[in-house]
Amino acid sequence: MNKTNVSKLNAFYAQSGGVTAVINASACGVIETARKHRGRIGKVYAGRNGIIGALTEDLIDTGKESDAAIRALRYTPSGAFGSCRFKLKSLDTNKREYERLIAVFKAHNIGYFFYNGGGDSADTCFKISQLSNAMGYPLQAIHVPKTIDNDLPITDCCPGFGSVAKYVAVSALEASFDVRSMMATSTKVFVMEVMGRHAGWIAAAGGLIESHGIPVVILFPEIEFDRAKFLARVAKLVKSHGYCTVIVSEGCHNADGSFLAEQGSRDAFGHAQLGGAAPVVANMIKEALGHKFHWAVADYLQRAARHVASKTDVKQAYELGQRAVQLALKGHNAVMPTVERISDVPYKYKIGVANLADVANVEKFMPRDFITKDGFGITEKCKRYLEPLIQGEDAPKYKNGLPVYVTLKNESVAKKLPAFRLK
Repeated sequence: MNKTNVSKLNAFYAQSGGVTAVINASACGVIETARKHRGRIGKVYAGRNGIIGALTEDLIDTGKESDAAIRALRYTPSGAFGSCRFKLKSLDTNKREYERLIAVFKAHNIGYFFYNGGGDSADTCFKISQLSNAMGYPLQAIHVPKTIDNDLPITDCCPGFGSVAKYVAVSALEASFDVRSMMATSTKVFVMEVMGRHAGWIAAAGGLIESHGIPVVILFPEIEFDRAKFLARVAKLVKSHGYCTVIVSEGCHNADGSFLAEQGSRDAFGHAQLGGAAPVVANMIKEALGHKFHWAVADYLQRAARHVASKTDVKQAYELGQRAVQLALKGHNAVMPTVERISDVPYKYKIGVANLADVANVEKFMPRDFITKDGFGITEKCKRYLEPLIQGEDAPKYKNGLPVYVTLKNESVAKKLPAFRLK
């Protein structure tokens, strides 16, 4: 890993991609830690709407926020500074964007770059670190991990995932109790669609409700969908239990690779736009088996549910933001702080570090031994992995029946450069 001389420079922090219930906890960790080192870190700027804020020189001065407001970020969902789905092209294809970033950083004396996001963000952070070295500008680029998909390599888990897993497990459990009470004369199957384009970590969380005696069928992206086997499994569970719950990942796909939920469009990162697997599966059950059903798509609810966030997840999100600053102060560049699991029971972990060269553009999928042989459930090994990540409650304060969440002032920094048009 590369190291540079550390002096009192300003820092830049940005949020990227889909936000989570705990990404602001990482922001809190970064900003609070930087404030404790004012002798070495000057101002902390945030990009309005992620990396776009850096490209357009739309910077937010977090120094205008009180300590109490920054502290409240730990309990507030979503992205306090705005996020974006904007993928920087390769250095060869669009060098002007990277050079613009360096120009903005130079203009505002920024020597620390903290990029809070998933796999694509890790790639961007790594490219920026490479370019800064090539251009002779001393910028330390540290990636702060975040993704509900839990698909970043090397780290044991990703901030955002534990809270989504907890939300999915709780929601699936409560809905299953509802179905169980109505099965005699009404609904017999409940289908819940969750996020996860290529990795089935979120769907796997639905399997945790089996401990309550709930019959569950899980459809993973890692397992090719087999219509006949799936319907046979549902029929068997309904016959033996009177009802069943189906957890389907949005990334569930057929043998030919086509998604059950593909809409034919793509997002800013070039990924297939998904959504709609639940009604496809529910209607399939109705047509083949005749069972009455209800379905739900968790969508934004699963990643915004700070009220039911995992205490473990919140703690790790903060600690990884905190460690990102500490790594920068030690002179590290092009790295990402990670969670290293020490034991399952009792759950113990430590914060490690990985080189971005080993993280960028690598996806971590569900291990086959985490999925049952029939492909429709999770193994005991998977449960041992998941259970510690959903432990503990860290609820926000409530007022008049609603959670108290903070909205920052987000005051802009004066621009110093000519306008820049995004292509």
